[in-house]
Amino acid sequence: MGKGIRIPVHLGERSYEIWVTQDRLRALGGLLRRLRIGQTAVVVANPDAFRNHGPHLLRALRRAGFDTHLLRHFPTKENSEKAKSWEYARRLIRDLVHLKKSGSDLFLLCFAGGVLGDLTGFVASIYKRGIPYVQVPTTLLAQVDSAIGGKTAIDLPEGKNLVGAFHQPRLVYSDISILQDLPLESLRQGLSEAIKYGVIQSERFFRLFETSHRGILKRDPMLLQKIVETCSRMKARIVEQDEYDRKKKRMILNYGHTLGHALEAVDIRIGHGNAISVGMLLEADIAEGLGLLPGEAANRLEHLLKKIGLPTTVSQLYNHRRWTVARILEAERYDKKFVHGRNRYVLPMRIGKVVVKEGIPYSLIRHVLKDRLT
Repeated sequence: MGKGIRIPVHLGERSYEIWVTQDRLRALGGLLRRLRIGQTAVVVANPDAFRNHGPHLLRALRRAGFDTHLLRHFPTKENSEKAKSWEYARRLIRDLVHLKKSGSDLFLLCFAGGVLGDLTGFVASIYKRGIPYVQVPTTLLAQVDSAIGGKTAIDLPEGKNLVGAFHQPRLVYSDISILQDLPLESLRQGLSEAIKYGVIQSERFFRLFETSHRGILKRDPMLLQKIVETCSRMKARIVEQDEYDRKKKRMILNYGHTLGHALEAVDIRIGHGNAISVGMLLEADIAEGLGLLPGEAANRLEHLLKKIGLPTTVSQLYNHRRWTVARILEAERYDKKFVHGRNRYVLPMRIGKVVVKEGIPYSLIRHVLKDRLT
């Protein structure tokens, strides 16, 4: 069924495969036909990604005999969270209703990054009590993280991902060749999420970024494939152990996200990867303040993020004075990781190992936020 790296995600009747390939979507149609998930492919596409690679996508689907309906009325900027809203969810649901197809005849296919991936999965989880969907992620951030694992959501004004459901995709098809057209800013933001995997599970993987950052930023195909494959395998194994995020095993994927999501809630325009970059450093600072993390490990992380070109201070995220420590902490309290009136953080103990801690003193959180102002 074409060349590619096949990574199974074992979840019983919800099992599926992640394919990591560089074949310009050639094998996609055959893989979908084998799944028998419906005759009508409803494509939710980011306009920029579709402009560059849409003909390859449509050719793959039509050669496999699928009826194809294309939907593209979504924000063009992939870091725009505007699409993760009730407004766009309703719009997508109305489109599905107007197709007048039975739930068993159609499936959703997301050809975009994480924002539309989350929206597509969420609509698939609620339309007719659940229809199949497929992820064909077009950004590095989505390929290494958000397209995998079945977490779907939309945002509320109070915070990110507050309305959602677990709904596993039937296939994740990560084509590395698509990443060659990514804007450098988007590539860097995806690298932020990828570096997270090194911090939480593999010092050896972390070293890959330290030794090969120049080649990665030049989009060396083999390096990008190695990154996507490694992150996909790590996340697949974690999801298999804790599909519904109830055992604290999947929680480690949220390293950098507690304060990162709070930073985004202040101003969503800063970009997810940028927020996670600063969030990882803030949470490393907290770990250092608690005596969990040696200072040299925190410095090593900061040095790598700087080499990649990612932000390392709060002031680099905002070009105005909207943010305050109080606003960030208020946003943190709306986060899903705020449980029973206690905050919950994933904190590094060294590069390659983290621990989940609750009830972090707010005096320490305020201190690290102020310290990273400049």
